[in-house]
Amino acid sequence: MNRTLIFHLLTNKTKLNAEIAISGSKSESNRLLILQQLIDGLEIENVSDSDDSKYLEKALNSSDETIDIGHAGTAMRFLTSYFSIKEGREVVLTGSKRMQNRPIEILVNALQDLGANISYESKIGYPPIRIKGTKLVKDKVQINGDVSSQYISSLMLIAASLPKGLEIELLGKITSVPYINMTLSLLQELGIEARFIENKITVKPFHSSITKRIIVESDWSSASYFYSLIALSAVGSEITLSSYKENSLQGDSCLAEIYQHFGVSTTFKEDSIVLTKKKTHVSKGIIQNLSNAPDIAQTIAVTCFGLGISCELTGLHTLKIKETDRLVALENELTKLGAIISVTNDSLTLKESTKINPNIAIETYKDHRMAMAFAPLAIKVPITILDASVVTKSYRNFWKDLQQIGFQIDPN
Repeated sequence: MNRTLIFHLLTNKTKLNAEIAISGSKSESNRLLILQQLIDGLEIENVSDSDDSKYLEKALNSSDETIDIGHAGTAMRFLTSYFSIKEGREVVLTGSKRMQNRPIEILVNALQDLGANISYESKIGYPPIRIKGTKLVKDKVQINGDVSSQYISSLMLIAASLPKGLEIELLGKITSVPYINMTLSLLQELGIEARFIENKITVKPFHSSITKRIIVESDWSSASYFYSLIALSAVGSEITLSSYKENSLQGDSCLAEIYQHFGVSTTFKEDSIVLTKKKTHVSKGIIQNLSNAPDIAQTIAVTCFGLGISCELTGLHTLKIKETDRLVALENELTKLGAIISVTNDSLTLKESTKINPNIAIETYKDHRMAMAFAPLAIKVPITILDASVVTKSYRNFWKDLQQIGFQIDPN
């Protein structure tokens, strides 16, 4: 796929109808890939085909001293803990230029408190880091609760492999709880004794082999772009997505409730969901705290802009340290389209508007979610996405699936 794409609806009709299969959740897949290395007998199906998961799989199967995980932030965090307990193994864990400017110090400090041997190769607090695997005998650690949940999950994933297990005390306000609960549920599904009560997570040691096959649920973050498409389309539009569960472990499953504000209903089938545009009248504006699902903030903001309604989104502090500063990126690109928008370090405010500037080239800032979040606006106006291949980080077939729905995509 060429790097720059110009696209629009193939016809003037905005009533959509399609069936799309989406690969497994990146979040679930990456957790299970780590656990598969630590627990004998675990089989995984429907693993995410995202770049992040492929980087992680490659790293786990590599015998090289230098492990380069590119832009894969989850892989960086999960592998930091994983290699810390691989006795006798020494690796340098590095990534892209952006990755070398994404903080890792909070997790490194927690692991060092447990006895891990980790040092910085360049800038203190940031990759690349040198890890010398050792036996971690301590069983208690503290970490702030308002940091990225991936730091906390990283510790949880190795906890059962420690001689005494691990007690993690979360300090202060706890955010991204659904992702912590996802890790907890996967541990419990494998027979590991684990609990999360008040501000303490306790994981007991587990050194047994199992016979277990887990089918990974499809990715709800990826589903968000189809929710946006349906919200921006005509009444009666319908898209079926597979494979999804009503009782999902993924925090982004809150989409089903949030998008009711935009006239979109969600019907759960046996292994799929049906998104339907039920009505034209939507809320005049929405107010949402997305601290438990920050990855869908970009999608929601663009949906609101496309519908000409206002939004106030809070709980977005973790977006500052993603593939790009997502809040600043949103402000830049929505402003080009004609939006009146302001951002702070943890919030976004979008005013009502009625005009969308056509034929705008959207910068993606090497961020997959920027490309996919803005794509649904093609229902309203022709739009250009720069560096469009960045979507492979989480959703390899995104542009093909849009073509299946009826979009004309022209490489520049």
